[in-house]
Amino acid sequence: MSKITPQFDFEKALEALKAGHGLSGQNGILTPLIKQLTEAALAAELVQHIESGDEPNRKNGSTPKTVKSTSGSFQLDTPRDRSGTFEPQLVKKHQTHLTDEIERKILSLFALGSSYTDITGHIAELYGIDVSAATINAITDKLIPELREWQQRSLDSHYPFVWLDAIHYKVKEDSRYVGKAVYTVLGVNIAGHKEILGLYLSESEGARFWLSVLTDLSNRGVQDILIAAVDGLTGFPEAINSIFPETEIQLCIIHQIRNTMKYVASKNHKAFMADLKPVYKAPTIDAAEDALNMLAAKWEKQYPIVIKSWRNKWENLSTFFKYPEPIRRVIYTTNSIEAIHRQFRKLTKTKGGFPNENSLLKLLYVGIKNASKKWTMPFPNCNLTLSQLAIYFEGRLDVALDL
Repeated sequence: MSKITPQFDFEKALEALKAGHGLSGQNGILTPLIKQLTEAALAAELVQHIESGDEPNRKNGSTPKTVKSTSGSFQLDTPRDRSGTFEPQLVKKHQTHLTDEIERKILSLFALGSSYTDITGHIAELYGIDVSAATINAITDKLIPELREWQQRSLDSHYPFVWLDAIHYKVKEDSRYVGKAVYTVLGVNIAGHKEILGLYLSESEGARFWLSVLTDLSNRGVQDILIAAVDGLTGFPEAINSIFPETEIQLCIIHQIRNTMKYVASKNHKAFMADLKPVYKAPTIDAAEDALNMLAAKWEKQYPIVIKSWRNKWENLSTFFKYPEPIRRVIYTTNSIEAIHRQFRKLTKTKGGFPNENSLLKLLYVGIKNASKKWTMPFPNCNLTLSQLAIYFEGRLDVALDL
């Protein structure tokens, strides 16, 4: 025989409200009402099921289970039928959350970089519900199929600008933490909007793996990239041009300067930077080369490795001098993608390491989703820049721009 649910006492609830008790959360005033309404709805479902069946059937008591709702946890008595054919729809078998609001809140906190401990505390404070780390993990794991679909989605055929860079994390593998490189590819599409084209994971940053990344972009529909801005990794330009042979390469000036100053004595930093600035701030390629020659004349004997690096990479360091100021500002540094990586670091700053690759990727993925919500406007001077690119790269944007 099914247990009779006590009727909700509205006068008692009103007294509790006057006494300052909360409507929701632990010992929430509305929790008994939610229980009563839910059980009444399930009972109505069972009656309809029995009446619509062809075989003789009848009620057969109830099965208790703990259900978590935004108004608190309670014991829900789910009615049964004698034939065992009743499948409740309001609260399905094995369902332990009455609404998906709790899951949305958990995912929201996860997307802010909150630790599992902090998420547990917030949910307990808001709803009076204890959620375990295993439950949080199961909920956030629902992001993984979405992540896989996003990683495999089709891309546009043409991208005027693409930035490629890596960020490093510790991931547990075979009972020890190893360094992993997360490869991020950021593009600007024909409409002038930023878009993360891909997120990839490897044990180390290297030109060989970048080759596989670029191959993936090609397989997903990218036919042409006008200008790719990258750091100074050896073999990177060759890897790009093996897949996109007409792409112009711009090595990041900021990366080059940082690497340069590692080899300059601290006492000479100020003087060396004063002489280096005219190189990358020059108005023309000729002025830049003159400034580089002057830098070499003054410092080459003292820092031959530094000067050799600038000369060896000059072809790809000086690409931006070909273009007017609007295009120069876009390509001469990888700051655009480093801004994405700063967002990643904010999300992961409380994490010393990750138990597996999926735990890292799903967190970075929600970070991308949050960041991309702000990318509603095209980059500054978008139309002017695209018009200039259409001239410099004659014919290569015609299909994409429908010219």
